[in-house]
Amino acid sequence: MRSFRGADCDTDHYLVIAKFKKRLAVGKQAAQRVERQRLNFRKLNEPEVTEQNQAEIKKKFAALQNWNDDEDINRNWENIKENIQISVKESLGLDEFKQNKPWFDEECLGLLDQRKRAKIQWLQDPSQSNVDNLNKVRREVSRHFRNKKKA
Repeated sequence: MRSFRGADCDTDHYLVIAKFKKRLAVGKQAAQRVERQRLNFRKLNEPEVTEQNQAEIKKKFAALQNWNDDEDINRNWENIKENIQISVKESLGLDEFKQNKPWFDEECLGLLDQRKRAKIQWLQDPSQSNVDNLNKVRREVSRHFRNKKKA
């Protein structure tokens, strides 16, 4: 175990690093995980899309109403489920994954340097003015980072 006093973590604590060995077991569920497609359910807020979806499902069920009771109930359920999934996928479409944009740039690097200088100044002279300055710079940097991430 080792502590690093110079690491800039924006806290009054020091960074501590420890090395340990741990074996992780892979669960059966993780190995059998199936990638599911995400549907765009936000489109259901639009009345036209909702009506279109309901009409398509009614058409699919009209075609399924002439099944025999002699058939396997599990096969009938699979047909119903498959038809609903197909009609919903056609009317709603798939939801697109939002890609994170890189937000850390030279301006953020300059703000980190400013915060580091304020912290060093406070460590050298822990007066009330330096504490206030450090807190002000921390607030500004945190606010700037939050706004950059949101944009």
